[in-house]
Amino acid sequence: MERTLVLLKPDAIQRNLVGHIITRLEGKGLKIVAMKLMDVTRELASNHYSEHIDKPFYEALVQFITSGPIVALVLEGNEAVKIVRTLMGLTNPVEAAPGTIRGDLAMSIGSNLIHGSDSINSSTKEIRLFFTAEDILEYQKNVEEWIIES
Repeated sequence: MERTLVLLKPDAIQRNLVGHIITRLEGKGLKIVAMKLMDVTRELASNHYSEHIDKPFYEALVQFITSGPIVALVLEGNEAVKIVRTLMGLTNPVEAAPGTIRGDLAMSIGSNLIHGSDSINSSTKEIRLFFTAEDILEYQKNVEEWIIES
């Protein structure tokens, strides 16, 4: 079973969209195995966005993610990374398809509500940044037999 990191950014919190976005993710069949409301420190933001450090938008990314609380989640499911990326939509909400989180709810690249790991490798690294192994729960949901083919 695959795991991925999802961050509901400060704009999702400020716009009261956390429950709505989580409902969409759970509605697809993804299982929450870890979740917390938190402030992101500059150090954590720098580690999280380290691959963008030399890009002109790096400082704006760090400023935004540290501007208010976020909700960090670890979601689990078959092809969880790909599913979350599809549900989120393109980074630029203007180009994101209707029906996606960004396509339906976001207005700009800078305030696009949600982050999801872009690969299994990124997911593993990012989950470790935001959660300890003890934070992540292992449990079965009875509905899984109706969502996941064996």
